[in-house]
Amino acid sequence: MACITTMQRYEIKYLLGAREKEAVLQAMSPYMELDEYGRTTIRNVYFDTDSFRLIRRSLEKPVYKEKLRLRSYGPAKETSPIYVELKKKYEGIVYKRRERMILSEAVPYLAGKSEPGFDSQILHEITWFRNYYRGLVPAMYIAYDRIACFGTEDRNFRVTFDTNIRWRTDNLCLDGPTEGTRLLEPGWYLMEVKTPGAVPLWFSKILDDLAIYPASFSKYGFAYQIENQKASEEKAFIPFTDIRQTVSKTAFR
Repeated sequence: MACITTMQRYEIKYLLGAREKEAVLQAMSPYMELDEYGRTTIRNVYFDTDSFRLIRRSLEKPVYKEKLRLRSYGPAKETSPIYVELKKKYEGIVYKRRERMILSEAVPYLAGKSEPGFDSQILHEITWFRNYYRGLVPAMYIAYDRIACFGTEDRNFRVTFDTNIRWRTDNLCLDGPTEGTRLLEPGWYLMEVKTPGAVPLWFSKILDDLAIYPASFSKYGFAYQIENQKASEEKAFIPFTDIRQTVSKTAFR
């Protein structure tokens, strides 16, 4: 499949228990199928300034926010193709720009030490971002196990389920192990609905029938808040009472 370099869509998040996740998967099965990655472990390294300017700004919930990351679908090596992704959000719409590079090319590029051996409009945008926020450094590693599906009638309608979300602030490389501190308790899933327009009526009915409601949740943002509070490893294993105070209460019943 050709690499999609630009995306413009709405992204809606939900926190589900295991039974809710299975109920949604079963109900949507006539309309959805697994995408090219299917079930995989996604690895990300988020870049930020030394003062965490990008994520601190994002947590203020401004009209416009942006982030930069490296991403791999599955294990990465120095010669593996990975993605450099620039993600922006303005008035609820997500604009995603990405370029595919090999890992050994992407890391020095984001550090401002070299330039890739190709040119594109997307690369110009990422380079401008890199140069504007001078001194960007790897700030956090986040990995999770994902189930990804797309609509059989509209391939741009996507639903993903992320679980075993873990993070760390050391060994910030995609070709390392995937171990880290859990962000949520076992058996819970972050479901993301991604659509360029309105959510299909059949999917809205599934959510209504199961009484599932949106939740405000950022993996990088939530992990940064935990790290910033210097929580112990035990407290990083978030109890539901703390989650209710942090994300939308309507996500839990």
